[in-house]
Amino acid sequence: MADTMTLADSRGARLVKTNTLARELVGRSVAIARVQELVRRAALADGGVLLVADRGADVESVAHELHERTRRPTGTFERVECADADSGRLDRLLFGAPPAVVPSDLEWVSSDSLIAAACGGTVFLQDVMDLPASVQARIARVARDGEVRIEGDPTTTNVRWIASAAPGIEADVQADRFRGDLYRRLATSRIDLPPLRDRAEDVPALASRVLDDWCAARPCAQRTFTQPALALLSALTWPGNVAELQVVIERAAQDAPHDVIQIEDVLPALKLDNLERAPARFVPAGDLREARLRFERDYISAVLQYHGWRMAEAAHTLGIQRPNLYRKARQLGIPLARTSE
Repeated sequence: MADTMTLADSRGARLVKTNTLARELVGRSVAIARVQELVRRAALADGGVLLVADRGADVESVAHELHERTRRPTGTFERVECADADSGRLDRLLFGAPPAVVPSDLEWVSSDSLIAAACGGTVFLQDVMDLPASVQARIARVARDGEVRIEGDPTTTNVRWIASAAPGIEADVQADRFRGDLYRRLATSRIDLPPLRDRAEDVPALASRVLDDWCAARPCAQRTFTQPALALLSALTWPGNVAELQVVIERAAQDAPHDVIQIEDVLPALKLDNLERAPARFVPAGDLREARLRFERDYISAVLQYHGWRMAEAAHTLGIQRPNLYRKARQLGIPLARTSE
């Protein structure tokens, strides 16, 4: 894979040095390494690819990765948001305007249709479970035949069909809410993307990649995270996955007054988002200063618990000296009776 990374130094130096790998695939965990291998295999194979992921996963970046790596990327990459249009709009988008006489041997498409544009390329059906039944039937036929009539002329499509779905699509197939023949053609290769909660060790690399992309999209100096800021981001569960992580990082980058984003810059971005991601819950009350003190207390307590109250290891994770951790714990009222030191 083209995933080139270096380790962070003590100041939180950049973890991701190249941005060639799909954002969702960045990392070195066992979970994502398996997905990287499945993507490599699927790109070399024929047939459809089904990406199964929780909400907030960057499935489109994985679909783009597959398109770029395929053995026949001669056509364009066309994305269809299946949840954003009614049956008529989707039908018109994919197949175009119907002819005066509809042929019976093959599906028809007009030259200005998305399928015609994607011949030799990729069609990505995002949230495929939301496809209307009538559109499912037509796509299943095109995927089966591998051929359509474009303005009346038989044409080989050579389209790579990639779709994304939420976990549980099999239940929809069994209940006849989703066509079984279309599911089988889309799931020739199936890739289940792990949620961030199952790959916390990848969060520092992902966070640095998101920050890289944010800086590249606007004229600003390159930015980095401190090690405590990365430790904080890694300690959260991110139920909204990469999309949620991106919102918090971009908010912190926008408001940070310096090029090195510190834990003090990340905390306000988290306060404005979903409080349930914190490692320990607290009641949101008082001003921002009081909220930050409560969060610091809960976060430091969580880090101490994680390290079995070993102060040296906790201080290393927090990016501070051990005497400063003792002092901070006393200031915040964190009992240290359980420490082994």
